[in-house]
Amino acid sequence: MPLLTLVSFVFFTGLVGFITWRITRRDDVASGTGYFLAGRSLSFPLIAGSLLLTNLSTEQLVGLNGAAFTDGLSVMAWEVIAVIALVVMALFFLPRFLRSGVTTVPEFLELRFDHVTQVITNLIFLVAYAVILLPIILYTGATGLAAILDLPALTGIESPTAILWLTVWLVGLLGAVYALFGGLRTVAVSDTLNGVGLLTGGMMITWYGLQAVSGGEGVAEGWQQLRTANPDHFNSIAGEGKSVPFGTLFTGVMLLNLFYWCTNQQIIQRTFGASSLAEGQKGVLLTGALKLLGPLYLVLPGLIAYHLFAAQGVRPDHAYGMLVREVLPAPLAGFFAAVMVGAILSSFNSALNSTTTLFSLGLYRGVLRRNATDAQTVASGKVFGWIMAFISMSLAPLLAGQDSIFKYLQKMNGIYFIPIFAVVVVGMLARRVPPLAAKVALVAGFTMIAVGYFVPPFDGWVAAMHEFHFLGAVFALLVITMLVIGRLRPLPTPWVQVDVKAVDLTPWRRARLTGVILLVLVFAIYALFADFSVLAAS
Repeated sequence: MPLLTLVSFVFFTGLVGFITWRITRRDDVASGTGYFLAGRSLSFPLIAGSLLLTNLSTEQLVGLNGAAFTDGLSVMAWEVIAVIALVVMALFFLPRFLRSGVTTVPEFLELRFDHVTQVITNLIFLVAYAVILLPIILYTGATGLAAILDLPALTGIESPTAILWLTVWLVGLLGAVYALFGGLRTVAVSDTLNGVGLLTGGMMITWYGLQAVSGGEGVAEGWQQLRTANPDHFNSIAGEGKSVPFGTLFTGVMLLNLFYWCTNQQIIQRTFGASSLAEGQKGVLLTGALKLLGPLYLVLPGLIAYHLFAAQGVRPDHAYGMLVREVLPAPLAGFFAAVMVGAILSSFNSALNSTTTLFSLGLYRGVLRRNATDAQTVASGKVFGWIMAFISMSLAPLLAGQDSIFKYLQKMNGIYFIPIFAVVVVGMLARRVPPLAAKVALVAGFTMIAVGYFVPPFDGWVAAMHEFHFLGAVFALLVITMLVIGRLRPLPTPWVQVDVKAVDLTPWRRARLTGVILLVLVFAIYALFADFSVLAAS
């Protein structure tokens, strides 16, 4: 690896860390509100920047581009459909969460149902983050970083397994320091700084990649050659046999996006720290607008890599790192490696910060030590965070060998996304459904999906109907079950949500119009690249 690449990598990584420290060095990280919610002071640029980069980590950069390498443009569903979920979050879910002044989603469920529902939800979140989310972030980050920086050549270590373990632990320890010593505002500021770099660097990969396709004849020529050479890879509509068949957009894919952007603690915690509803809505909708650009740097590079490297037998999840190393000049490769580290740290420390929040406020203060002080609660979160960090760093290298890490992530997410989302939605809309219904849905949903994925012969049936359709069916069953229980054993009086006056709930006056514009753009993007003939063929 050229020395210039290494120097630029170290410089840009250090620069983000220094600026973050300068901005947040006087922040309150001793109190619960300061540490977990940034003192409810986040403005819309910080909310949007943090939302975007928490999402755009290496499981997206490496995993989604790897999926595009295999399945083409249709995988843009994970970016474009997300815009619909963000509009729903801004207009429906966010006002209700802020009205209750909650810090976590389980805390909202405790207000709506009861304490046991909160504990069950906390445990589901914590187990899922420990064994699914955090290890995948570290694994994809280490894989991408090793390829970009050519770590075997830099370190002299030839074993891919040894490189993987070393990179996972270095990145994991650095991310844990960010998350556990700085609190949510430190996470949000570093996210925003890295977000600028990520968008810039991601667009550079596309630019230089198209130049490479055209042989230096220009980006437009590269785009034309790419579409001409691989027309089947440029269809927004996928038939059967692809990872995101068109029909699944209306079942599991939509539900997974709605949970992720509306009720996933790791993501929406920064919206709970909004200084007002209007700032929160602007931040969420700005994120939606930026997500429309996602296919340019999260899908198109995968198509470029397919065009350039498919004949070389490159594995899909290694394609992005190889593309970056091959097309970027040395100084820019170092810059993008620093951005990659920022993306890894962003998602890892955001998930870890959410994990400590769930444990400290949901289990430590809620179950183990109800009279704990703020200082004790924050300290418990830091200790638990280190435990979770070590668990995830130990599990991450064991993920090596998956055909598509992004497909694996979305499949595993369904185990906990679907039951929690069903309970939140019914809890908000049906005011007489009792706590019993929530408990039944959480336990039954988690169990049904796990059995459907891993226990024969049920796993074969799920594969035959496609797991995303299976998730949609389970969601519908859980909702119906909760409503039936609510009909048979209703609450004596309807639940009434109380406004605790945590923030100003005056909505942004352009929120609905902005939401409509974003939805129109979603349909326009799909229509532009749609070829429905593949549905007839399948």
